[in-house]
Amino acid sequence: MNLNKMGISDVLLAVRNLNLPLYLAKVDITQRYRRSSLGPFWITISTAVMVACIGLIFGNLFRTPMNDFLPFIATGLIVWNLISSTIIEATTVFPSAEAIIKQLPLPLFTHVLRMVIRNVYIFLHNLIIIPILLLILHRGVSWEAVLVIPGFLLLLLNLLWISLLLGIICARFRDMTQIVNSFLQVFFYVTPIIWMPEQIIKRAGSFILNINPFYHFMQLVRCPILNIYATSTNWFCALVICFLGWTITLAVFNKYRKNVPYWL
Repeated sequence: MNLNKMGISDVLLAVRNLNLPLYLAKVDITQRYRRSSLGPFWITISTAVMVACIGLIFGNLFRTPMNDFLPFIATGLIVWNLISSTIIEATTVFPSAEAIIKQLPLPLFTHVLRMVIRNVYIFLHNLIIIPILLLILHRGVSWEAVLVIPGFLLLLLNLLWISLLLGIICARFRDMTQIVNSFLQVFFYVTPIIWMPEQIIKRAGSFILNINPFYHFMQLVRCPILNIYATSTNWFCALVICFLGWTITLAVFNKYRKNVPYWL
């Protein structure tokens, strides 16, 4: 119990005062789009344009019915934008909060929560695209859609430990930021976002998908929206990754928590 005591106490204190990162994240969004009429909805518009362009191009290229492909790619891009933007910002989460960290005795995890919540706000704006698209395509949703709630919560739990771990590592080794960005570009193409999972299963089997953690994270949120069930493999892998990830992250956080302000 002593191993993770300091790390756990920091995390629990930040979660207990959740109103603070919620407020700070809202302020971040307001300041970022202070002089904009549409605010974060500009991101929604650009995402919608990207969905339409990529959907029409790759849908015809793969000869996939638009009624199935457009909702698939829309949910894929929206969830991926949340994952990738969170991970990218996680690499600078502590340096960007350097002034606050050195002046105020806030839990370090508060800054991680602030960054993740900020990206969740943008995700919720982008989520508006999906019901509009389903309405245009005359597609409904079934009761399976409620499973998007536990799936999304599990995705957030994984994003939180990933962000905390990357924040610590990248605070010490600044070059890791570019390495993470490069890896994300690779994972964008090997994860079924702009192509259907069935296409690689027919050619190479499901092994490539099963070893990709982002595939499992995405399926937990995407499948319920598309009126299908995420597989037991998706849930099992996401849960195992969450447990192991938090165990390792708390051990690292406990050991190097006091060093983070000196690395900034």
